[in-house]
Amino acid sequence: MFGQALKESSLKREDLFIQSKCGIVPGVMFDFSKEHIISSVEGSLKRLQIEQLDALLLHRPDTLFEPEEVAAAFDQLETQGKVKYFGVSNQKPGQIELLKKTVRQPLVANQLQFGIKHTEMIDQGFHVNMSDAPAVDRDGEILEYSRLNDMTIQAWSPYQYGFFEGVFIGHVKFPELNKTLHEMALKYDTTPTGIASAWILRHPANMQVIAGTMNLKRIREISQASTIVLSRKDWYAIYLAAGNILP
Repeated sequence: MFGQALKESSLKREDLFIQSKCGIVPGVMFDFSKEHIISSVEGSLKRLQIEQLDALLLHRPDTLFEPEEVAAAFDQLETQGKVKYFGVSNQKPGQIELLKKTVRQPLVANQLQFGIKHTEMIDQGFHVNMSDAPAVDRDGEILEYSRLNDMTIQAWSPYQYGFFEGVFIGHVKFPELNKTLHEMALKYDTTPTGIASAWILRHPANMQVIAGTMNLKRIREISQASTIVLSRKDWYAIYLAAGNILP
């Protein structure tokens, strides 16, 4: 278990930021009830053998949720010292604003799918008032909303394309993109994975990359992105190489 591994390693609890999510009952429903939120946190704490989560996110929107129940759950968890920060996952501005109707804690993060082959948040901003598909408002301007409200965007599945079809890095389906990634990797003395990660971090919307890997080599490549600042020209070159267009 993680808790036991932590005890046996040289890492200290204060060296880690531990975040969990709740709200999904797999294959059955979404559940933002007070009972489910609290039991989920208590289950996480027990399994991890720790006393507090640094952050808890509500995963996906539960259309049946009552803001008052969520607020009561958050208040109890905060008062008991079981959760320090709160946020959401895969939610749009209207849903977040409804939560904020009664939730008094700041909602500090939103997990959203974003990466070079999932640029919908970017696309709709470029194609405002145009008849092509990207002009459709699919997310309620969540990118701008996050910046206005100081919410950290946590980019999940940042290297995937399609609906979990696979990783685009090195894939034969994307020759132009991978050619550009390799060129940029040479220019910035890193790897295509490092460039794909740096592309996300270059955006001023205060994003974090959810690595989604236990492979030490990939973790090192991803971590290199923290020292890379792509030029505006290079950022747009990668965006276009991915098959996107500018109006």
